[in-house]
Amino acid sequence: MNLEQSIKEHQHFTIHNLPYGVYATHLKSKRIGVAVGDYILDMAVLFDWGIFQPEIKENIFAKEQLNDFIALGKNVWTETRNKIQDLVKNKLAFINEYEALLIDKQSEATMYVPVHIGDYTDFYSSEEHASNVGKMFRPNMEPLLPNWKHMPIAYHGRSSSIITTNTPVKRPYGQILKGEEVIYSASQTLDIEIELGFIIGKENKLGEPIKIINATDYVFGCVLLNDFSARDIQRWEYQPLGPFLGKNFATSISPWIITYDALKEFLTEAPQQTVEVLPYLEEINRKNFDVEIHFDINKEKVAVTNSKYLYWTIEQQIAHHTVNGCNLRIGDLLGTGTISGKQKKSFGSLLEITWNGKEKIRINNKERTFLENGDTATLKAFCKKGDKQIGFGELSNLITA
Repeated sequence: MNLEQSIKEHQHFTIHNLPYGVYATHLKSKRIGVAVGDYILDMAVLFDWGIFQPEIKENIFAKEQLNDFIALGKNVWTETRNKIQDLVKNKLAFINEYEALLIDKQSEATMYVPVHIGDYTDFYSSEEHASNVGKMFRPNMEPLLPNWKHMPIAYHGRSSSIITTNTPVKRPYGQILKGEEVIYSASQTLDIEIELGFIIGKENKLGEPIKIINATDYVFGCVLLNDFSARDIQRWEYQPLGPFLGKNFATSISPWIITYDALKEFLTEAPQQTVEVLPYLEEINRKNFDVEIHFDINKEKVAVTNSKYLYWTIEQQIAHHTVNGCNLRIGDLLGTGTISGKQKKSFGSLLEITWNGKEKIRINNKERTFLENGDTATLKAFCKKGDKQIGFGELSNLITA
């Protein structure tokens, strides 16, 4: 094993990243690890050797989810990351000496949803995506509804059906309007949605809103999020209350949580807001993360978009989510909603790329529109700035009948 070379050459898990995940091997039970190159650093073993004391007093890395570690707070997150970075940079001989205990190959590990997600909220933060949907389904009206530029629109999703990479997605059945007849059928327009998901790392008390200036204190990190959508089921059910069975059958997140400490190196200017917002949503210095996200079907590139396009920032999402006193909890997941750019090749869903099935795309030398059984939908993402690069790894899910 050449850990140093693997970290240096890796597209995703460089020394600038060090994301957290939960994994198991045929020899080890579920535990917390950190991705380094093609390998995983076993945090539970490192704790037993006294690496993280006195800040962390019990071996929370031997647990099956990250919530207890996250609950220790921002100072501990930063100090722990600094210690890992120092260990990998300066004590490679130590790691290599105890390789059999400390290091596992990612290729031999099974990954799990890394946190207990009590609640999941999905926003609708991309102006380009919302406008495309409006143009498709309300062609004789303004694309954006009157409230859209006044607040981040969202709905509450289902946390029990959140999955991670390599978990198959079974094509959902439900009610569909076919012509003038309502039928029970498998979804014929199964779609993806390219999103980011933010993991909440700090709690506010019920009845106490989070001020926008403090919002980033509540973010532990970020994952890729693919919000699978049955468009035909959703189209029949969503009026007047919004998404339900067309969404809650599967939402997939990447297994590695990229920490805010790693991501903050890749902040960039957010789009200018064209309608004045209420004071609780005002930002002096609007920033988004510059994350380039790729979407493939069966290893063929379909779209490339970027989270820098988002109209509503994560700070605004958190401030709006809690303005009524709603309490966020550690491990909660906030999705950005579909991320689209201005060009077709940067649209964040097949709904937009095929313009609701009217414009076919070619995958594996076959013309088609939405996801088909046997397809593998894959998201991967990168951040680049100067000589620094980090990635989110891959989020892949097979569609089954």
